[in-house]
Amino acid sequence: MIQAKQELRQALAAALAALAGEQAPEAAFESPKQAAHGDLAITAAMGLARALKKNPRELAAQLVALLQAQPAVQRWVAALEIAGPGFINLRLADAARQAVVAEVLAAAECFGHQRARGERVMVEFVSANPTGPLHVGHGRNAALGDCIANLLATQGWDVHREFYYNDAGVQIGTLAVSTQARLKGLKPGDDGWPEQAYNGEYIADIAADFAARKTVVADDRRFTASGDPDDLDGIRQFAVAYLRHEQDLDLRAFGVRFDHYFLESSLYTDGRVDDTVRRLVASGHTYEDGGALWLRTTAWGDDKDRVMRKSDGSYTYFVPDVAYHVAKFERGFAKVINVQGTDHHGTVARVRAGLQALGVGIPAGYPDYALYKMITVERGGQEVKISKRAGSYVTLRDLIDWTSRDAVRFFLASRKADTEFVFDVDLALKRNDENPVFYVQYAHARICSVLAQYATRADAAAPTGADLSRLVAPAEAALMRKLADYPEMLARAAAELAPHDVAFYARELAALFHGYYAAERFLVDDAALARARIALLAATAQVLRNALSVLGVEAPESMQREAASPAAAEVAP
Repeated sequence: MIQAKQELRQALAAALAALAGEQAPEAAFESPKQAAHGDLAITAAMGLARALKKNPRELAAQLVALLQAQPAVQRWVAALEIAGPGFINLRLADAARQAVVAEVLAAAECFGHQRARGERVMVEFVSANPTGPLHVGHGRNAALGDCIANLLATQGWDVHREFYYNDAGVQIGTLAVSTQARLKGLKPGDDGWPEQAYNGEYIADIAADFAARKTVVADDRRFTASGDPDDLDGIRQFAVAYLRHEQDLDLRAFGVRFDHYFLESSLYTDGRVDDTVRRLVASGHTYEDGGALWLRTTAWGDDKDRVMRKSDGSYTYFVPDVAYHVAKFERGFAKVINVQGTDHHGTVARVRAGLQALGVGIPAGYPDYALYKMITVERGGQEVKISKRAGSYVTLRDLIDWTSRDAVRFFLASRKADTEFVFDVDLALKRNDENPVFYVQYAHARICSVLAQYATRADAAAPTGADLSRLVAPAEAALMRKLADYPEMLARAAAELAPHDVAFYARELAALFHGYYAAERFLVDDAALARARIALLAATAQVLRNALSVLGVEAPESMQREAASPAAAEVAP
């Protein structure tokens, strides 16, 4: 069907050019809201009516006549119908729908992927300061960022994953002082315990390992403790390395990797922050007021001007952010996507304004942002707020330990980033149709069970080469139509930074398969029909695997389902 759609789009472009000349719109199909209306819809006649000063149904009739003369339409379309004020509905020939099965089997894991485009993109995500365990908000960030990176890779981008963290700010100083207090025998609540200290049990763990003079190794650093409770700088470096190592373990367990870790401190040691300030001052877009240095960010759409350097001489947070994004651009990343919480919404305008004020050729709107809302966790019908280990929040590791990596990744990627989300631990543990990740994975396992049974037959044959013209049942047509939607869905999800679209698609495809499973028998005596249906199942399993891979979720070959009903008691071996 992919080939059919491409040829039909070319035919539509030719027909529109013949109908409207230079006023012809881009050739595009839409999906009818109801399957009964056909496979594809054309709305161009209504859009052209005003420009050409003609009745839209009259234009639709002319367009249909032009389309019917096109060889691709004659080959792939069974019927063209005009509906409503000027819609044109296309009903594809059976061969067009059936072709997608062979296309999926031929492309396999690359089905829906685009060729390498020779362009680099950076996705910066997680970027958690090493001051404590990763919490569930970091988990949502990690799931979104990793899925966005996977999506972009399917569209031919050369994707670079980066983790940026503050390794020298006030919070790091608080971490060091908190650990030092533990080393000196203090604990939360004691006289002398620092007022702003971190209270989680992990601080005691860091102190114990520092006292034992252990060596910690993270992906980007290694440090050996001196064991001296008065060695505050050594405590700081050890605590950062310790928590970076803990983050590495959590992210590895979550199936997330990074190509590079960027230290905020390097922006200062390399002179990038001072250089950025000098260049902004030289640009003429700064001024001094109240002893502070300001940038006229309102010139680029910000709601007010922003302080760059405070009256005490220290820089505000957005200054190193601007310097960091200059570094991204200079490293060759013409496209950059930052995954951040909605609490960073205010930084978007000021960072972009700072980059434009520099006048160094960075395009307007750089970088792109994917902003997400925090989540709440429920267990046993009650909100969970506290982790003993962290002291004040639920950690990502808690969530993985309570459920599974697959459940956490699927759930956290399955909602629009800017919507609030409640993670229901009890739902994530269910092994029935209520649990969306189980529902999708079970569809794949069910198919694998049927394929294994088919392989034992004396007349078993490879799915490739099957007579696909035998696939004419309504459930088969619906399933093939959905398979054909996968490449366009993938491209749209990548363009809109919307991994939740992939999760929705996987659930819809699984639902169509489960419906097919209930409606038809696959291992029928008719060898040609059985082989054709096995080919359709193999293609469906492949696309399910592909979609789950984008989400970073496994596609198991066997699963056991809760016996909630007689139909649910079967096992996919």
